[in-house]
Amino acid sequence: MAESALPERYLDGYARMLAEVSATGRRLTRDELESRRVLGERAADAGLGLRTLVGAYLAATRTAWPHTPGTADSVLAAVEQAIDAVAAGYERAQRLAVRQEEAARREFIDDLLYGRSDLGRLAERAERFGLRLSRAHAVAVAEGSAAYEEGAGVPRQVEQAMIARFGDRDFLLTTKGGRLLCIAPGDQDEILAHFAKQAHAATDGGRVAIGRPQPGPGGVVHSYEEALNTLELADRLHLDDPVLRAADMLVYPVLTRDRQAMADLVEGTLGPLTTARNGAQPLLDTLTAYFDCGCVAAEAARRLSLSVRALTYRLERIHQLTGVDPTDPARRYTLHTAVIGARLLDWPAKSL
Repeated sequence: MAESALPERYLDGYARMLAEVSATGRRLTRDELESRRVLGERAADAGLGLRTLVGAYLAATRTAWPHTPGTADSVLAAVEQAIDAVAAGYERAQRLAVRQEEAARREFIDDLLYGRSDLGRLAERAERFGLRLSRAHAVAVAEGSAAYEEGAGVPRQVEQAMIARFGDRDFLLTTKGGRLLCIAPGDQDEILAHFAKQAHAATDGGRVAIGRPQPGPGGVVHSYEEALNTLELADRLHLDDPVLRAADMLVYPVLTRDRQAMADLVEGTLGPLTTARNGAQPLLDTLTAYFDCGCVAAEAARRLSLSVRALTYRLERIHQLTGVDPTDPARRYTLHTAVIGARLLDWPAKSL
């Protein structure tokens, strides 16, 4: 943009300053520098580009130069001071705008996830962040070894990767409770899949859970809670999958819906294992490994660093104590369900 295309108010007093510097050789005063910073802030608030602003100042310098008889050194020093002050003001305004945008986004996310705003107002604010709440949305939640805050390195890295792939279309990235969140339309699973990939890498192997698509503003909350519950289940079940989907784990909430019934099943089925010489935990670990690998004895023995003979002995001991043969396909379902319940209830570490 040429100088003439830039409103004169952003150059106010600049030619006079150069003339005085040229005549006296002085440096710019504190008030003059502050006036440039203020003009830089105003230009940023007006949406003018920094390159445009600097270009206009250089053009104004070139125009005023023939009329300044002083030394080039004093004039160039003043130009450097003035442009540096303009850029500092511009950057100050941008930092403030970023902080305000982050605060607005955090407030919107809080209202969205905790229902602290009427639906009409919420839908209006959502459009500002690229969401149309009339559609179904799904939420992915990523957590790592550290807590992540808005504007920090990891969230910025993930956001840049997402924008590079999808632009800024129809998704919202933010942080909540030290975790990274991605809200996306429910019919665009590729967005959440890419988020999961990027977040897993950026968080040094962190885990990502993806809730099911749900309709309306309440659907975002529901999907978010599903993702959080999936992360909690993964911890309790000691799952090491980097990406977990709530849709693939629906059986676990069903199993824990009646906690007392599950506790009765665990105690009634696995309780006799506590009478073993080393307690229930080694035999419970044996069952966990055996069921996790599809009841393949050789693979379960490898995971437990046992010989197949030692594993077989443990399975026979479990049969003796519980009365249920874990190698019998017709009867091991009850035993398997009880093992899952024990992991969910953290038994035998916690009493039932």
